[in-house]
Amino acid sequence: MEKIRPHTLSGFMELLPAPQMQMERIMAMLRKTYALYGFTPLDTPQLEAADVLLAKGGGETEKQIYRFQKGDSDLALRFDLTVPLAKYVALHYSDLSFPFRRYQIGKVYRGERAQRGRFREFYQADIDIIGDGQLSILNEAEIPAIIYRTFTGLGLKKFQIRVNNRKILNGFYAMLGLTEQSGEIMRTVDKLDKIGPDKVRAILTDDLSLSGEQADRILAFIAIHGDNDAVLTALEQYRGQNEMFDIGLDELRTVAGYLTSFGVPEDHFAVDLTIARGLDYYTGTVYETTLLDHPEIGSICSGGRYDNLAEYYTEKQLPGVGISIGLTRLFYVLQEQGYLNGDVNTAPAEVLILPMTEEVSPAIALATELRAAGIRAQVYTEKKKFKQRMTYADKLGVPFVVFLGEDEIKEGKVSLKDMRSGEQQLMDAAQVRETVLGFQAADAAAPSIREK
Repeated sequence: MEKIRPHTLSGFMELLPAPQMQMERIMAMLRKTYALYGFTPLDTPQLEAADVLLAKGGGETEKQIYRFQKGDSDLALRFDLTVPLAKYVALHYSDLSFPFRRYQIGKVYRGERAQRGRFREFYQADIDIIGDGQLSILNEAEIPAIIYRTFTGLGLKKFQIRVNNRKILNGFYAMLGLTEQSGEIMRTVDKLDKIGPDKVRAILTDDLSLSGEQADRILAFIAIHGDNDAVLTALEQYRGQNEMFDIGLDELRTVAGYLTSFGVPEDHFAVDLTIARGLDYYTGTVYETTLLDHPEIGSICSGGRYDNLAEYYTEKQLPGVGISIGLTRLFYVLQEQGYLNGDVNTAPAEVLILPMTEEVSPAIALATELRAAGIRAQVYTEKKKFKQRMTYADKLGVPFVVFLGEDEIKEGKVSLKDMRSGEQQLMDAAQVRETVLGFQAADAAAPSIREK
C-alpha cells in the first residue's frame, strides 16, 4: 500500500510537546485572571450555520470564511468569537443575568494568505461584558486593569495600553464636515504606525478627496501627544463645537480617571488619538496594547465599546465592551523573540518512577500516593535497559526520577534523583512528596514569559 506523506496544511500550527505545555500554561493564566474579574467561561460551536455567521457579512469576511455544503446544510467555520457570542446572547437572553461577563479561549478560522506570524487556524482569547439596554462606562474603565493584570501575570512588563474614544474622532470629523467619510478616514488613520504620516496624508487627499487643509488638520489633531493630562487638556480646546465630541471626551476622562483605583500604573496607559480600530463596529472607547520593545509587532490585545452586540439576531439593545488577544500569533512572536521562559517545567510529569525489579507494585503504590497529593507521576514499565530509561527521562525533561530497587524496597525508601542538579538522595515517600511539592510551588510561581 502506498504511504501518504504526512503534512500539515499551511497556516495551521502544530506544536511539539514542550511548547504546547507552555501554551497551555499561558491559557491557564488567562483563565485564572479573567475569573478574578467575575467572567464566566463560555464555549460555542466551531461550526455554525452560514447565515448565522454571515448575518453582518460582506467584504473581507465572506472572502476569508471557510464555507461548505453538507447535504442541504450551508455551513461555515467561525472566523471570530464575537459573532458566536452575539448569537449565544440573543438565543439565551432570558436565561442570562446582565451585565453578562464571559471569557472564551478558542480556535477561529480565516482563509487568508498564510504568512510569517499569521495563521489560518488560531486561538483567540476574548472577554466581553454585555449589558441589557445600557452598560456603565465603568466597565470600559475596568478593561485596562484586566489587560494590565493579564500581561503582568504572564511576566511582561514593557507594554503599553493605548486608549482613545471613537466619539471623539466622529465628533472631530463632523466639525470638519466629513461625517460621511469618517469611517474611511479612521481606517486610514489606523495605518499611521505602519505607513507613516506622509502616506496617510496622500491617501486622505488622493483617494478620499480631502482638501490639503482638511488632511493637515486631521494629522495635527492625531499628533496631539504628551502625558494623559496634557492630551486631555489639549482636547478641551475643541469642547463645545460638537455634542458627540464632548460626550467622548467626558468618557475618555472617566476611563483615565479610574486608572489608579483599578490598579493600573500611568506609565502603562496612554491616551493616543491615533487609535481608531479599523472596524465601524466600535462606537466608544477603543484599546490597543503594544510591546514597547517590539512596536513592529503591532497590537497584541485590542478591542473596544460597541452599541449593539446582537442587532442582527434580536430587537433588544445589547451594548457591550470587549477585548481580544490573538493568542496563537502572540505565542509565535514570543517564541520567535526568545521571550518564553525556558526554565519552567514543560514535562508531562514532575516525577518518573523507575521500578528496578520485576515487582512493580511498590512503584504503582508510590505513584498513587504522589498523585493523591497533586503531583503528576508516571511509572515507566517498559522492558528497556537502564540507559534507555534515562534517555527517555532526559527527553521528557522530567525534573525528578525515582529509583525503586531491592535495597530501597527492603528499607521502605526510594532513591530520588534531581535531574537538574544530578544530586541523588535516599528518602522516604513523605520526603519525596515534600521535595516535589516545593518544586511544584516554585515552578507555578515562575512567569511564563521572561523579558530580555
